Amino acid sequence: MKKRSVFAVILSLLLVTVLTACGKQSSQSSSNGKYASSQVLNLSYPSSLDSIDISNMSGYGSTGNLFESLYRLGKNGSITPGLASKTKVSKDGKTYTFTIRNAKWSDGSAITAQDFVYSWKRTVTPSTKSQYAYLFSGVKNADQIVAGKKSPSTLGVKAEGKHTFIVTLDKPITYFKKLMTYPLFGPISEKAVKKWGSKYATKAQYMLYSGPFKLTGWTGTNNSWSFVKNNQYWDKKVVHLQKINYSVNESTTTTLNLFQENKLDLTQLASEQVKNEKNNSDYTTYPYSITAFLIYNFNDSNATIKKAMNNQKIRQAISLSINRSSLVKNVIGDASTVSKTFVPQNLASDPKSGKDFASESTVKNSTSYNPTLAKKLWKQGLKEIGVKKLTLTMLTSNDEPNKAISQYFKGALEKNLSGLTIDLSNIPSKVAQSRAQNGNFDLYLSGWGADFNDPISHLQILTKSSGYNYGKYNSSEYDALVKKAQNQDANKPEARWQDMLKAERVLMQDQGVTPLYQTVYSYLQNPKAKGIIHNTAGTQWNYKYAYIAK
Repeated sequence: MKKRSVFAVILSLLLVTVLTACGKQSSQSSSNGKYASSQVLNLSYPSSLDSIDISNMSGYGSTGNLFESLYRLGKNGSITPGLASKTKVSKDGKTYTFTIRNAKWSDGSAITAQDFVYSWKRTVTPSTKSQYAYLFSGVKNADQIVAGKKSPSTLGVKAEGKHTFIVTLDKPITYFKKLMTYPLFGPISEKAVKKWGSKYATKAQYMLYSGPFKLTGWTGTNNSWSFVKNNQYWDKKVVHLQKINYSVNESTTTTLNLFQENKLDLTQLASEQVKNEKNNSDYTTYPYSITAFLIYNFNDSNATIKKAMNNQKIRQAISLSINRSSLVKNVIGDASTVSKTFVPQNLASDPKSGKDFASESTVKNSTSYNPTLAKKLWKQGLKEIGVKKLTLTMLTSNDEPNKAISQYFKGALEKNLSGLTIDLSNIPSKVAQSRAQNGNFDLYLSGWGADFNDPISHLQILTKSSGYNYGKYNSSEYDALVKKAQNQDANKPEARWQDMLKAERVLMQDQGVTPLYQTVYSYLQNPKAKGIIHNTAGTQWNYKYAYIAK
């Protein structure tokens, strides 16, 4: 996988997801008795928009409302209709033929199959510098194109007429349809790019929109803008909201005050606010597929520490010394949950039994709190590497709640593991990530959020060849299982599932990384804001069916 933030993903997801709220401005009325006369939402956003170019956005949490792909992500991660009216898949799972429906851009011009071809080739072109080009991996020649080894013209896509878009894959991709819900894979008008040139996507008016809404009032740097209903949208009849207003508010204190003043109808709560508000009737939670975890540096520059990080018993002892329930309840303080495995809970279900992946793959004494066993393994591990004392530096970003978490770790580990000293390094997130990428750490507090609802989205980042494997975890058994799931068994759902379960179990038995907790964010929400679809991965927020109730 290519460049992307890791523990900072927890923060960046907040930057690309939207706080949803109902407003009081007048717009349309409805003959249906359940709708209020005002169909306007007033929303808060934690930072200014960084881009509206789907080829090089930093995230896609809410942009599916402006830009539509072949499918949309519906309730509970379901795949719902998008710009493709039908799809045909070859028996070998390597050729997808999409029929593009009669749809229009926001200016009334037709959306065609060629718009998809142009978009995909543009995104994988190295000079575009797409942060998410790695998601095209598996499309014929995509990896070589992204690496600069082949021309974008060789990408496995073509258009036959205006309505037939054909994709050829190097290998079957079980989750390919889920990927196609990403706006990243949506169309781009080549005519618009050529028409506006360097102005393209720099302001709201220099863009064509394919989704239920279009952007207005965004100048590229300002702190307020709006989504307005796109009357050219193919499914506009189901879109009730006439307008969504956004304003930037970096402080949760500010947004809570605005909520209490009835100027916002949904606000995310900081950890310290949850304690006071969790009994409020407006309190609700939204889970995310983000696992926070501890990375060990298997290639540490210090020879003694390298031996320690490569000792399985030492890693297991560290994991067993952490009381995750206490961490979540007393330190993090929000609705986050304890991690059982690296792959988050409720991300994906067994295609045969329907059981949750995390529940099926849990390994005994891997993420539980067992200080007695921890002390025993620690003592054995130190003996095996020939030392009685060990000092490790824990690298974390200084974003909340990382500082408090690292202080908790220091206390817990030094208490349970005799002879261990933890030095803390809390530094700005960009600096921390840079150091982590360069292997300049002993322990690193990190995190990963799934790009799509499939275990492989997490599992693939810890393979030997992954650019996100900062600790250089290296297990030939683990890599072989992940590879088998992505290749040999890619078109065999049940066999593939078993490969991934085995890979997770290998990882947890090794403690190649140590999972800590899974993020669940807390909100106050006005119950009159209805029909909002939220998902744990991918395009989290879908307002296509949202409305304000009477």
